[in-house]
Amino acid sequence: MKEPNPSLNRRGFLKTSAATTAAMSLAALDLSRFAHAAGSDVIKLGMIGAGGRNTGAASQALTADPGVRLVAICDIFQDRVKGAREAIRKELEKKGRGDQVQVPDENCFAGFDAYKQVIAASDAVVIANAAKFHPMHAKAAIEAGKHVFVEKPHGIDPAGIKVLQGVIEMAKAKNLCLVSGLHSRYHAGYQELIKRVQDGAIGDIVTIEENYLRPPYGVNERKPGLTELEWQCSTQYHFVWLSGDDVVQSLVHNLDRASWVLKEAAPIKCHGLGGRSSMTDPLYGNVFDHHTVVYECPNGVRIYALCRTTTGCYDECSSLLFGTKGKADVLRCRITGETNWKGNPGGNAHYQEQVEYMKAIRSGTPINNGDYMARSTLIAIMGQISCYTGKEVTWEQITNSDFAFAPKPEDCHDGMEAPVKPGPDGSYPVYIPGKTKLI
Repeated sequence: MKEPNPSLNRRGFLKTSAATTAAMSLAALDLSRFAHAAGSDVIKLGMIGAGGRNTGAASQALTADPGVRLVAICDIFQDRVKGAREAIRKELEKKGRGDQVQVPDENCFAGFDAYKQVIAASDAVVIANAAKFHPMHAKAAIEAGKHVFVEKPHGIDPAGIKVLQGVIEMAKAKNLCLVSGLHSRYHAGYQELIKRVQDGAIGDIVTIEENYLRPPYGVNERKPGLTELEWQCSTQYHFVWLSGDDVVQSLVHNLDRASWVLKEAAPIKCHGLGGRSSMTDPLYGNVFDHHTVVYECPNGVRIYALCRTTTGCYDECSSLLFGTKGKADVLRCRITGETNWKGNPGGNAHYQEQVEYMKAIRSGTPINNGDYMARSTLIAIMGQISCYTGKEVTWEQITNSDFAFAPKPEDCHDGMEAPVKPGPDGSYPVYIPGKTKLI
């Protein structure tokens, strides 16, 4: 995947983080000024999920604060757990801080219930695994009194968002961090541009165009010996019951920025179209390879949102704002028209969110990103369901719905039957717009 700013490429973190963080001074963190709630300067960090995104998030948290110790990791697969441990240790050793990785073999956990053991061993967790489980795992951590960073999306269906909304309130009541992986909010350049737009730099906003067009990602060949369940979990981005598909997985970033620009206004309704045109081989599971959603927002503003995961096509990642007095390119931090302005599109918002997460824990002033976590994810879910069904979906419908992609997260367990089965040709059935009914 090619994006306009290399710092936005989540899965490339381990290749670039050394250069990104070398100029960042850690001397400013005076650990003697702080005491952890447990009476120690050490923050014990646990990883729920051992893929590339969480490996990056954990590495960044350790880099952000020399008092953090990685103490436990879990995943569905034990080889991923140990692979992540070694990758993070090597990354920290480059900085002379390999001793921050303190994960003995007995704290390498595998299986659907392994998150419970990581939570028990940790003061704070970073969660980035199959998005189906994000609300449930965040809830378990907050219930246990642990701080939480959770990657986007923050659920894949309306039922999951209802769980998340309870987690948000619980975190507030317990004075615990709940930090979102919707990292655009932590980008200084985007913050400045959006403030200028909200102050009238491009006049009244008329339309917003959001693009996330790229080849398929997270594509894995099926390894011999895997059960059907293991195979689907090993390539979770390509199965709806685990990932929620690409509007929810990827376009959620764009929709979060659009919602932010519109001062957190929720759309009134949307209509979408999508399907699978060419990525039909079994390794692409049962997700669509293209989506388009049109959102109607208050004051007549429309958001035209497109995402695609197809090879050999035009690629673009952008958030473009069109107003009565000019236009703004969010990712390039540029405003043109009656007002011309150029900001700094550089920086690493993924790293910055971990800096703020660790600072908040140490200072005792927790971050709660819950408001936009829930709203932006539900906007994406709304669009995804419209694409699957071919029906218009209103904000009232989606907020009142209890729909969940089966099976429920709490019903998933090791050795269970895979909920999706391939057809006679080996390919997996997909939803059919106009026939599929979900809400």
